[in-house]
This record gives sequence, C-alpha cells and structure tokens, in this order.
Amino acid sequence: MKLVIGNKAYSSWSLRGWLAARHSGLRFDEVVVPLYDEAWDQRREGDEFAPSSGKVPILWDDDVVVWDSLAIVEYLNERTGDDRYWPSDPAARAMARSMAAEMHSSFAALRRKHPMNVRQAYPPKRPDDDVLAELSRIMELWAQARARFGGDGDYLFGKWGAADMMFAPVVTRIVTYSLPTARFAARYMQAVIEHPHMQDWIASAQEEEWVLEQYEQPFA
Repeated sequence: MKLVIGNKAYSSWSLRGWLAARHSGLRFDEVVVPLYDEAWDQRREGDEFAPSSGKVPILWDDDVVVWDSLAIVEYLNERTGDDRYWPSDPAARAMARSMAAEMHSSFAALRRKHPMNVRQAYPPKRPDDDVLAELSRIMELWAQARARFGGDGDYLFGKWGAADMMFAPVVTRIVTYSLPTARFAARYMQAVIEHPHMQDWIASAQEEEWVLEQYEQPFA
C-alpha cells in the first residue's frame, strides 16, 4: 500500500488518514508532498492524484484507490477484519460512527479560523462566538462518549479507535491556540497527544522544511 499525504505540520485530513493506516498494522509506504508550493498545481494533475482531484490523503492498495479520510478508515476496517477501528458494542459503534461523520462534515468555523499547525503554540485569546459554539458541541460529544462508553480507558470509547483519529486534529488545534475546553477534556486530550502514533507524527512535523506563512500566525 501507498499513502500520499500533505505536510504533517498543517494537513489535518492527512493526519486522520495516516493514523488510520498506522493503526491497521499493515505495511504501507508514506509519500509526503508539500502543499501549495510552486509545483503544487502541476503535481496534483498527475495520475497519482487523479481519482481525488488532487486532494490528500489518498491511499493506493495495488489497483484499489481510496481517498477521503473517513473512506480510508472504512476501507482499512474491512481490510483488517472489522474489529480494529470501531467499538464492538452496537450502541457504542453507532455513536462512534455518528461522531466521526459529524466531525467529517461540521465545525467549519473552527477549521477555518484555527487551522492545524502542530509546530506552534499561541497564547490564549477569546475565540469568535461561532468557534465557541462549535467547541461547546465538541465537548458535549466527548462527554457523552466518555460517560456512556469510555469506561476505564483513556479514549472516547475506551480503546483508541476511529473516533479518536477523527478528532485528533481538533485536539491539536485546541493545544495550538489555547482554546477553552471543559475540565474533563484535559485528560482525554493528553492521552491523544501522547499516543505513540501522534508522537511520531508530531516529531516528523518538526523536521519538515516547508513553511506556509498563511498558517504561521495566531488566527481569530
């Protein structure tokens, strides 16, 4: 398999797809392409990116191609026996999938005004009201998952899984911009950041030479 991703410092969707690939236990080659450099427009027109119209991440498994992080999660879940990514309990699995889908389609203000940058940490500043509303919803989702299905584990549904992978870039945004959270969330966020796969990603991001100035400033 081959997974094509963007800059590790900035590409939140790449992080989700990469976490899914690492969690699979399957061997894959990692190809990092710098986003928005002078060769980006030409590069994204190549055959490697054609199925996704130039978007990352994109996973190639021989002649099978999968793009979009959530689709990659589901493909790898099927590829590994349907027991690695989602809880086994039907109610927990339904909630985990719903949360992952809501993360996939929502929280546009948070994403737009606080883009991912795992190499920075900015002092606290009051977010805009639309961002605060989205953070409140995220706290509500996390609290429900932890209360109903977290048990003694460190993650949303006890064990590290797809829901955590989908929310991992949110955790990095909260840390980067010192965004306000509920008190209970601190332990969960620490567990996400300290997960070995997250530590590997963050360490690699520090070594990247690419800098995108539009993401190197404290937003909203």
